[in-house]
Amino acid sequence: MAVASKLHVKKGDTVIVLAGKDKGKKGKIVEALPKKSRVIVEGVNKVKRHTKPSQSNPQGGIITKEAPIASSNVMLVCPACKKPCRTKKVAVAGGFARACKKCGEVIDK
Repeated sequence: MAVASKLHVKKGDTVIVLAGKDKGKKGKIVEALPKKSRVIVEGVNKVKRHTKPSQSNPQGGIITKEAPIASSNVMLVCPACKKPCRTKKVAVAGGFARACKKCGEVIDK
């Protein structure tokens, strides 16, 4: 079993894709998979899946959905300065929070 690695992004963060066929696209993280070091980004890395008819989907057919991409291929977009940024730890009242290295704005409220 793989050990979960700590990701630099969380569910709900807005990120930009750095590599792959969707390079340059922005989207929100729908799901984070730390055990696999992957994230699912809304509207990025869409794949088509052929499904058999089932009770939940009686018609069956081709379904388009987002596939996971490596977390190293995405970069957090700062909500304050709207630019891709690296993060640093900043001490706040309840412990530590992430902050933008460019503008210094605290990302985790």
